[in-house]
Amino acid sequence: MCSIQANMAGLTRADMLKYGRSNVLTVADANWTLILHGEWMIKFYAPWCPACQHLQTDWENLGRQSESLGISVGRVDVTQQPGLSGRFLVTTLPTIFHAKDGNFRKYVSSRTIEDIQAYVVQKKWAMVEPVPGWKSPSSLLMSGMAYLFRLSVWIRQIHTYLMNTLGIPSWGSYVIFAIITLFMGLMLGLMLVLIADCIWPSRPKHRENKTVVIVKEEVSEEEVEDILMEEKRASDLDNESERVSGDESTEEEGAMSDGDAGNDQPPSEGAAESSVRKRKPQEGNCHICKICKATPAIC
Repeated sequence: MCSIQANMAGLTRADMLKYGRSNVLTVADANWTLILHGEWMIKFYAPWCPACQHLQTDWENLGRQSESLGISVGRVDVTQQPGLSGRFLVTTLPTIFHAKDGNFRKYVSSRTIEDIQAYVVQKKWAMVEPVPGWKSPSSLLMSGMAYLFRLSVWIRQIHTYLMNTLGIPSWGSYVIFAIITLFMGLMLGLMLVLIADCIWPSRPKHRENKTVVIVKEEVSEEEVEDILMEEKRASDLDNESERVSGDESTEEEGAMSDGDAGNDQPPSEGAAESSVRKRKPQEGNCHICKICKATPAIC
């Protein structure tokens, strides 16, 4: 059992002798998915941490009792595995997690071997709320956090290389990182603009043609019939007035022709007044006509 677990965790014989052939597995980025299955107790530590060194003996004893407890015990060195520290969002050392079939709970009780055993045997972990799904180490967000932690370690290593190996002062290293960051920001902005232009291309602005909308009033059938009747009456009145005016003009022309033939004198004032009186009814017909006021085009 010990040899199988050691091969899975990538332990060498020297590591097994160093830890007294304990069953504590070294969890790394390459094999961290092992903790998604079964029940685990995992410790995040750093070699320079005094509290981690104080917990080391009890943790090794817990590893020796892992078979009797029915659990697996693991450890993560945050100085060697920054990706896992970011994936679990470890901010304090030592940090202990309990894992049960992919559900993770942070252990916040006493770190003595007796309390840790009671936590597992009495299933006290069931009373602790598990880590939410978005904060789970296997979520997309925490995977991105793992890459971010790796990037920070990589930048720190480059900074150390520039200062110690190349002899560049610290402010010079900061200037180089600032220029690189500015250049990458410009390139990223350009890529986002190109992607947005491909997805949502800009459309040319066309001049909008103004359309005139003529709103016609709805007319009922009765109103239409009334309008038609009034138009008919108006046409009859017009025809009658034209006939009367034609007859009068014919009589006047005959009278004037007779008067001109018999007498070259101009017509008297009485005759002029009588002709004016005869023309007045024609004008009056137009003024009293209601249709003329309603539909002037007919008049």
